[in-house]
Amino acid sequence: MSKSKILVVGGTGYIGKRVVKASLDQGHPTYVLMRRELGFEIEKLQMLLSFKKQGAHLIEGSFSDHQSLVDAVKQVDVVICTMSGVQFRSHNILLQLKLVDAIKEAGNIKVVKTSCFMDEDDVATYTIKTIDDPRMLNKTLYLRPDENIVTQNQLVEKWEKVSGVTLRREHISKEDFLASMKLDMDEAIRAALARIYHIFYEGCMMNFEIEEGEEASKLYPEVRYTRMDEYLARYL
Repeated sequence: MSKSKILVVGGTGYIGKRVVKASLDQGHPTYVLMRRELGFEIEKLQMLLSFKKQGAHLIEGSFSDHQSLVDAVKQVDVVICTMSGVQFRSHNILLQLKLVDAIKEAGNIKVVKTSCFMDEDDVATYTIKTIDDPRMLNKTLYLRPDENIVTQNQLVEKWEKVSGVTLRREHISKEDFLASMKLDMDEAIRAALARIYHIFYEGCMMNFEIEEGEEASKLYPEVRYTRMDEYLARYL
């Protein structure tokens, strides 16, 4: 069976470039949207040319030109959008809606993947693994490998072990942290602090069970994902 043709939108970004590489490595005909809005961003243009040299196809398109997006989508089977959707680039979410409109009009896409990715090369590898896997039809793949589930204190201990440095610990109560979020604070900084509060004080990343979908490391045990110790060692 021939492998699905994949279009990567946001292919020059932090995650996007890894998804392009994983798609090429796994033998998929790989297409990358070359947005006209790039202009003269030399680094990104050079990256696109590098993709082309590796075998990827560059497709010109623009979010301000609906028909160009439709034409791009019609050339592939799968669209992977890796554009960031965090609060600092919220306009990207609106751009993704334009892409969804183009996909609906094209009418030929069997899989659509949009991004709120966790981490780098492993995420890219797992994402491409799902493309032609019938087990993942209309399902969500999540990354929650048992060996990488650690508390904040355990993470600090791991860093101390790999770095050989003992860190100073200071406790900040929930009340004091909330009090530090002043109303006149920059909106972006306040949003970032709110996220820190929900993660580290309320445990919103782990205080729930996922009832539907598949966990990546269990579905694809042949993939050796990056362990926490290995990841931390990169920063030494």
